[in-house]
Amino acid sequence: MNTQQWVLVFLTFSSSAAFAKQAPLVSIPTHDTFFSSIAQYCDKAFEGKVVVDNQPSSAFEEKLVMFVRKCDQAELQIPFYVGDNASRTWIIKKTGSGLSLKHDHRLKDGTDDPVTMYGGHTQGAGYNQIQSFPVDQYSKELFTHQGLPQSITNTWQIYIYPEMFSYRLVREGREFRVDFDLTKPILPPPAPWGYED
Repeated sequence: MNTQQWVLVFLTFSSSAAFAKQAPLVSIPTHDTFFSSIAQYCDKAFEGKVVVDNQPSSAFEEKLVMFVRKCDQAELQIPFYVGDNASRTWIIKKTGSGLSLKHDHRLKDGTDDPVTMYGGHTQGAGYNQIQSFPVDQYSKELFTHQGLPQSITNTWQIYIYPEMFSYRLVREGREFRVDFDLTKPILPPPAPWGYED
């Protein structure tokens, strides 16, 4: 390449990098409103209860707590505690094309659970109060590899209303939903497994 061609290549990459930095993380108003509606509860924890579960588990009979623990302009970290089990953290993140929901699962020593960082991504505008996250390709491959083929059709939904936050999982033959009362904040629990205070 001659000098002019190198300059052209450099300017092309520089322009692309500058454009990428200036591009909005989320440009859909319903996504922004949904994200902000949850972020307003940052640093607060709430108790919940299972309201739908067509395959009941005794594990969810323990105290259920969500904690909107970490918030910034691009990411929300929401640990979900089941009794003394602090292995689960929901991560809602703004992407260039919407919102993603990931489930960060840790073992008690803080290391990754074999089934972790699974979730989905919005495929449409959704609503100010409700967003759906159909399972993504990474998660389908993870579930298949881990012998969980029933989960490759998962869709997760999160509802946020002034008095209630809901987490819902649906797939053929399976429905689970837990509601959290946002009118009664409780003492925040310690950091979830694998995270620092």
